[in-house]
Amino acid sequence: MLKNERLLKIVKLVDESNIITVNTLVKKLGVSTMTIRRDLEELSKNGQIIRIHGGAESAKSKLSKKELTYVQKKSINVFEKKEVAQLVASMINEDETVYIGPGTTNEFIAMYCKQKNIRVVTNSLPVFNSFRELHDYEICLVGGVLRERSGAFIGGITLDSLKHLRTSKAFVSVNGINEDSLMNASPEEGNTQRIALQNADRKFVVADHSKFNHSDFFSFWNLKDVDAVITDSALDVEVKKEYENEVAIIQP
Repeated sequence: MLKNERLLKIVKLVDESNIITVNTLVKKLGVSTMTIRRDLEELSKNGQIIRIHGGAESAKSKLSKKELTYVQKKSINVFEKKEVAQLVASMINEDETVYIGPGTTNEFIAMYCKQKNIRVVTNSLPVFNSFRELHDYEICLVGGVLRERSGAFIGGITLDSLKHLRTSKAFVSVNGINEDSLMNASPEEGNTQRIALQNADRKFVVADHSKFNHSDFFSFWNLKDVDAVITDSALDVEVKKEYENEVAIIQP
């Protein structure tokens, strides 16, 4: 297969799959990993694909990308989100103070908490409500300006409050994990996540498998600077291998 023919084939495969790994392209095209990586770099420079960690994403998918509404997010990957939430709940110890950030996955954590006593710090109104309905824990809701799209409190008041709160663990959600970046759609929301991570003894990312190899508008933390990513059982084996070179992956 000539190079130009191969490049066209790669673009076609990426567009059809939306996201594809280097290993998949190697198998489909019968060439070396090095060749595929060089091809992807060239196609990325030409704007024909988007280079991501361990593979490529269709450039077409980025043209209409916008943040989903809270209602839309809540209905996606519910089983997987509950898998992740159950894992998170099992990692919280009796009498601990933990930060649980905004995110529809994090709203399920309260369902699986069996501890008699913990303190929960959050700037998410939905997370606050989920714990208030199911437990009599001490819940510290950090206020500010309510961001309707996610139910998170943001802004100067939120930042100033979070700066003074120390937790043993922080569990933060993301809209995307791409190479070494943790990303979301809102710089203001990302800044609250950053402070919560800075003030936590241990730092965890909460993300179902669909968040891997995805980008968003704002990068707020480096993947290598967290203790682990907590995800569900549906994460692609090849994607897991790629990311395990940089961070621990916790699954059911």
